[in-house]
Amino acid sequence: MNMAPPTTFSGSRIHWLLHSVQATHHSHCLNMPVSLLWAVDVYGRVYSLSTGGQQWEQCRDAVLEFKRVTAVQQCCWGIACDHHIYLNVHSSDVPIRYQEETFENQRWNPMDNFSDRLLPSDRWQWSNITGLEHQPLESFLLPSTNWEWEGDWYIDENFGGEPTEKEGWTYAIDFPATYTKDKKWNSCVRRRRWIRYRRYKATDTWAKIPSEGHSGPLPDPFNDISCGGWEISEEPRGRLSLWAVSLQGKVWFREGIHHHSPEGDGWEEVSLPGEVVQISCGPGDLVWAVLWEGQLIVREGITRDYPQGSSWVVVDSPNPEAGAIHVAVGDNVVWAVTKDNKVWFRRGISSYNPRGSGWIGMIGEMVMINVGLNDQVWGISCEDRAVYFRQGVTSSELSGKAWKAVNVPRDGDIRSHSSASSSSLHSAGCFFSGEVRAQSVMSEDSDTENGPQRAVLEVGACPSSPPPEPPPVDPDVPKPRIPKVTSDSFISEMLSDRKVKREGATTAVTAGPSIPEEEASLREADAKSPAPALVLSPSLSGGPGDSQWSNVDLEEAQTHLAVGPAGVRGDAADTCSLSSVATYTLCQEEPYGADEHPLWAWVSGGGCGVDCHSQLNWFNSTTALTSSVQSMSLSISLAQTAAWRKQIFEQLSQRSKREMDNFKHYEQAIEQSVWVKKGTMQWWRDWKPHKWVDVRFALEQFSGPEGNQDGILFLYYNFNEEKKYLHAFINEVTILVPVLNDSKHTFAIYTAERTKQRWPIRLAAATELEMHDWLALLSVSCCDSRGIQGPPSKQALWSVTCKGDIFVCEPSPSLEACPNPTPCDQMFWHQVGGHLRLVECNSLGVVWGVGYDHTVWVYTGGYGGGFLQGLASSTDNIYTQTDVKCVYIYENQRWNPVTGYTNRGLPTDRYMWSDATGLQECTKANTKPPSPHWTWVADWAIDYGISGGTDREGWQYAADFPTSYHGHKTLKDFVRRRRWARKCKLTTTGPWQEVPPIPLSDVTIIPCGAQSIVEPIPLWAISNKGDVLCRLGVTLLTPAGTSWLHVGTDQPFKSISIGGANQVWAIARDGSAFYRGSVSAQSPAGDCWYHIPSPVRQKLQQVSVGRTSVYTVDQHGNLWFRQGLTPSYPQGSSWEHISNNVRKVSVGPLDQVWIIADKVQGSHSLSCGTVCHRLGVQPMEPKGQSWDYGIGGGWDHITVRGNSFEAPHVRIPLLTDPLPNGPRRPLSFRNTEENGKAVRC
Repeated sequence: MNMAPPTTFSGSRIHWLLHSVQATHHSHCLNMPVSLLWAVDVYGRVYSLSTGGQQWEQCRDAVLEFKRVTAVQQCCWGIACDHHIYLNVHSSDVPIRYQEETFENQRWNPMDNFSDRLLPSDRWQWSNITGLEHQPLESFLLPSTNWEWEGDWYIDENFGGEPTEKEGWTYAIDFPATYTKDKKWNSCVRRRRWIRYRRYKATDTWAKIPSEGHSGPLPDPFNDISCGGWEISEEPRGRLSLWAVSLQGKVWFREGIHHHSPEGDGWEEVSLPGEVVQISCGPGDLVWAVLWEGQLIVREGITRDYPQGSSWVVVDSPNPEAGAIHVAVGDNVVWAVTKDNKVWFRRGISSYNPRGSGWIGMIGEMVMINVGLNDQVWGISCEDRAVYFRQGVTSSELSGKAWKAVNVPRDGDIRSHSSASSSSLHSAGCFFSGEVRAQSVMSEDSDTENGPQRAVLEVGACPSSPPPEPPPVDPDVPKPRIPKVTSDSFISEMLSDRKVKREGATTAVTAGPSIPEEEASLREADAKSPAPALVLSPSLSGGPGDSQWSNVDLEEAQTHLAVGPAGVRGDAADTCSLSSVATYTLCQEEPYGADEHPLWAWVSGGGCGVDCHSQLNWFNSTTALTSSVQSMSLSISLAQTAAWRKQIFEQLSQRSKREMDNFKHYEQAIEQSVWVKKGTMQWWRDWKPHKWVDVRFALEQFSGPEGNQDGILFLYYNFNEEKKYLHAFINEVTILVPVLNDSKHTFAIYTAERTKQRWPIRLAAATELEMHDWLALLSVSCCDSRGIQGPPSKQALWSVTCKGDIFVCEPSPSLEACPNPTPCDQMFWHQVGGHLRLVECNSLGVVWGVGYDHTVWVYTGGYGGGFLQGLASSTDNIYTQTDVKCVYIYENQRWNPVTGYTNRGLPTDRYMWSDATGLQECTKANTKPPSPHWTWVADWAIDYGISGGTDREGWQYAADFPTSYHGHKTLKDFVRRRRWARKCKLTTTGPWQEVPPIPLSDVTIIPCGAQSIVEPIPLWAISNKGDVLCRLGVTLLTPAGTSWLHVGTDQPFKSISIGGANQVWAIARDGSAFYRGSVSAQSPAGDCWYHIPSPVRQKLQQVSVGRTSVYTVDQHGNLWFRQGLTPSYPQGSSWEHISNNVRKVSVGPLDQVWIIADKVQGSHSLSCGTVCHRLGVQPMEPKGQSWDYGIGGGWDHITVRGNSFEAPHVRIPLLTDPLPNGPRRPLSFRNTEENGKAVRC
């Protein structure tokens, strides 16, 4: 008799029941079962944190980057960057097995006995147990590649727990009857069961789930996912509810998920009242979702028999002005996050009232929230992207008490820092006793009186105590080595704008007998009293103005290090010169290595079994480096440390004084110090054919004896097998600009001459990080050479590029001088962190900015941010800044008489998917965000707000492509287009704080003199809906103001400006101009609007008002000046045309005029977005005379409303004046173009 393999159903069931009991009653157990908290960082890496562990474990098997995960105790679901859903099932001692079965049916006949010849009314020969479905053996296939067959088909020879006879057959009178294992005289039919097992093999790995519904593949990929519902029903075992949201806002429900089918069977679409962006499912019957408009919907009718529910109910957002973006539900709680990152708690939630009763605002700002087991809450902070746990959540206090950060390292961080801490100890030993051979002979001679004896200092012991005997050294153990530090590597460490994980700390040595520098460093070291630590830091080697470079190479030195209970021992070297060693503070490294603290994007606690009484080691965990530092510093008492410092300082002071007295008659050995930073880049060649060429790039800097700093940039290249080079002096560099490029990380270097040519030195770095390093280094060097330090002054000029980068320029007193102002191309611009669309300022120091998403920001007084870190950035007043903007592409079609409008155009037509010009192909698939800093936050959608209007489907029609479009079809329209938009988001840092809650499209601040006292400061703005607003409470102490005052209008506005004497001018969206009357300090909003006629057949776009001048720009780029302005008639009389091809205009407190111009002629081509200055502006000549060209192109906005430097008065010589000793020369003017021709087409 053939015995069938025994099944494991009973064992599997026992294991599952035990697992379920532990999951249900874990809060009552003394030893709580280990469970996992899942999270995804911003790089798409998935980590899990065990309740019994102290570090994040990375899922090494994850090949793709993940967007988000949702976890339960037995598995974790996730959405990868390809928008497909993946499943990670936790492995178990009992594998997941599923039994496939089919029945072989036979009927008896007198000729053949039992055979497969059945009656026409009989069931199939191979069928299911009911006989209604045809199931031959070859019809059984694996559900997916995540399964495997355990073996071949075999016959089940058991029946009711007893073995059958004759190959497993069971008999009956007819098919729909009772079967027995014994054959009887009336047994006319028989059947037997065939069995085959399949095993789920994809455990502890990410398995792809097929995106197929009952009717075939799903129409669009997924964007969000949530798993729960295990408390709805216990049958089938391990039943789960999985809800998903597609990119088109549809909701899908995954059917058939249970223990024996962890992947489920298929997707079923759920009807919706609107487009959904995010969904959350609790353990029971609680399901909430967030609509695209910011409202929330609740699923009702979820039962055991119908887990999908029956209907939706809409719930308003907690904040009507900021819609909801995220929701998280548990057993009896609902948490939400709105667009302003505020956290909200829904009260009154129960199984009888899934909608709740109201919202309660909670403390904290999060980007997302997740509710896990026992209604415990997890979140990711929007400030530092750290995972936070809500403490104090109990059944009686579901909202909890406070947020606490989960502070544990990731796997790999501890391993890397264990070696880093060891090498740091060696470097610390070298600080006291390492061998250093300096270039100065005098330094070596100055220590001869002490002989070869060297002090051996043991951490934890007093310096005056005798040194202990060194332990024996194993000759087989390699000796630790101090890395050889060259000037290049030292430069990289000193001016790096990020903390880099490195194998050991770097030691710095100051060259030669520079005695004054040594005394300064000794005094500073004594004043700061640095405590002994383990990692060398050059932060105390000098002040901000000291040299940041070293031109001395440290020779390799060896130290023997032994760590014992008492501390650390360092062996003495043969020679040492304290006079040639620069002292540095020893400090602790950051615990997260290369990318520092982890930045998290998503967290899921659905499988994490914790409660308020759980004892977790997540909030006080320290890395191996931290513990090693603490263990070595515990034995040092304060008294010993103070005595030690004092003794060392006295000895060093005596030696310094002795060397100064003995060698003060010698001349200074080094008049200036020189240091070099080198690298390899690619250079966009100046001559044709233009192409990228590999070059060597070097920055040579030097400082003179008086502390002045300067440098030279060298660019070495080969041409016709001949080595050549370009060079540029640092003090001649006018601006460093990051350049947008799809394939390279490029930046441009402008000098005054190259500004005239519109042809900068364009370089490309290998990585974005390397490009930012060079930009930060060059920026600091340029600012140092010009003596620019700290935040921008109140008089600074602000500008914004088309990329959103912010630049400032410190004006010279002669910038607005007449007749010889400072040339525009010699102005130096340096970058400030942040990202804005426009910025406005005044001479009192109030600066406001507006982002691409209309978010309002106020300047905090800091400097730096973004890639400008370290010495190039302030330590405070730097905040996280975000911006969102839309990327647009156009779908083009042409009409033909056969098929109508299709995407088949003429050979001369533009691309059927293109940009606005039609010259570049832009499809949905190949269009990327503007730069790697930007990330998509929405899918492509039809834009109905395009100028000219659209039809119901978003199409615009025209007779041909390069003509104007309209929103309705006519008989003469043979082409059409529609615009698609997709939002992307940028996160950076800068000296900006958000001013909530109204989004703005334009802002203006009153220009005034530097010595003026204006309290409060008038500030006007226009909201993104076209409302005119006046800000109240703006002062120097409160630059953000206190509240908004709405100013009524008959139509929406788009541009506004306030000038001297509270003159307020505005432009409506229809292109008409308005003047606000009776605006004063007593009546900040004025009383009424006066309509000002626009220039003939022109629609105005932007306005700027100075002290007495009003300039506007129309939609065709023409610049207009308002004539006839007088105190008695401030509306003026008429418009006068000044120039064309103007994009923006800014009029300052001195009536100076600056513009952003297009189509400026350069040496190679026309330049768009160029900064230009109007020359010859005087009280009697307010229109000016000509243009002076400055930096460009690529600029989008400029404001000079903070520059109130009065031009120095220069007396123009008259013809009657006596001649000096020499021939008379005419006054020298710059070679500029005449009025009206400043910017040529």
